[in-house]
Amino acid sequence: MPADRKLGCLSVFLAVALVASVCINLILAVSAFRRFGTGPRFEEPSPTFREVIVQRGARGNDDKIAIIMMRGLISSSLPGNVGETMVDDMRLALQQARDDDHVRAVVLEIDSPGGEVTASDAIYNWVVKTRAKKPVIVYMDSLAASGGYYVACGGKYLMANETTITGSIGVIIQTLNYEQLFNKVGLASVVFKSGKFKDILSGTRQVTPEEREMIQGFVMKTYDKFLGIVARERNLPADGLRNSVADGRILSGKDALENKLIDGTGQIEDAFVKAKELSHAPGATVVKYGPPFTLSRFFRAFGSANNKIELTLPSQLVPQLETGRAYFLPSFYAP
Repeated sequence: MPADRKLGCLSVFLAVALVASVCINLILAVSAFRRFGTGPRFEEPSPTFREVIVQRGARGNDDKIAIIMMRGLISSSLPGNVGETMVDDMRLALQQARDDDHVRAVVLEIDSPGGEVTASDAIYNWVVKTRAKKPVIVYMDSLAASGGYYVACGGKYLMANETTITGSIGVIIQTLNYEQLFNKVGLASVVFKSGKFKDILSGTRQVTPEEREMIQGFVMKTYDKFLGIVARERNLPADGLRNSVADGRILSGKDALENKLIDGTGQIEDAFVKAKELSHAPGATVVKYGPPFTLSRFFRAFGSANNKIELTLPSQLVPQLETGRAYFLPSFYAP
């Protein structure tokens, strides 16, 4: 009798699993048909971040303070949790906060060494666009240097911990020269090019004076843009910045406050208080934006055929500078 009961329970379990599998496959098939079918196409809704409550507000109050986190290297090459890249994630998160009437202010929490010039500039402009509609309070965590500070300048109020590493206002382009190594092992590079600058920054030969002047000119023009943004947003003279803290040096949060690069120091909870103050929403609930739950993320987590356990450092923690790209990064990230 107990054996029959166990067999019956197993049959019920298998039947439920089979029905669930069929339903999931039907959902996936319908989704694929809508995407690739020849019938009328439907515009998919924009992905949204889920909200995790960090600090509850007053009962019956619908106001919210949204925390958006920017961590790691700023790069259009890194995958995002919602969008294609981490840059897309920042755009979508800021847009969601901007369009949500219940969100009264945004706390942008930054822990980043900086990154690509164009990506940093794009995120900065989205922060400015959000600031035009509601207050954006920037909180700098352990690290908000170079491109991280560039993005932070888009906020209405900048706050850091006294021990935060920030500053590093500058631009860097790097390459490796391995001409002597090639000579030692007997290798030679053969290049066919349409113009004399087409293989600029090639590691197989020395940089010519003309190339050096061109690259340095590009770096300085990009630096002037960075400097101009800092001067305008912080209401500081550009020449004074150029001759002092805007020479690529890093600063602590305390030093940044003394040099007027930020507005205050404190903890993340102080940023929440400032956000409620500037948005006139003392009873607001503080929520953090996180990646949404989706079937694709669920199956990605359990659908791997390889059951080996691997421990690797995230690429954000070991950023690799690519030859020929311009970066807002502290000098210690260059090899």
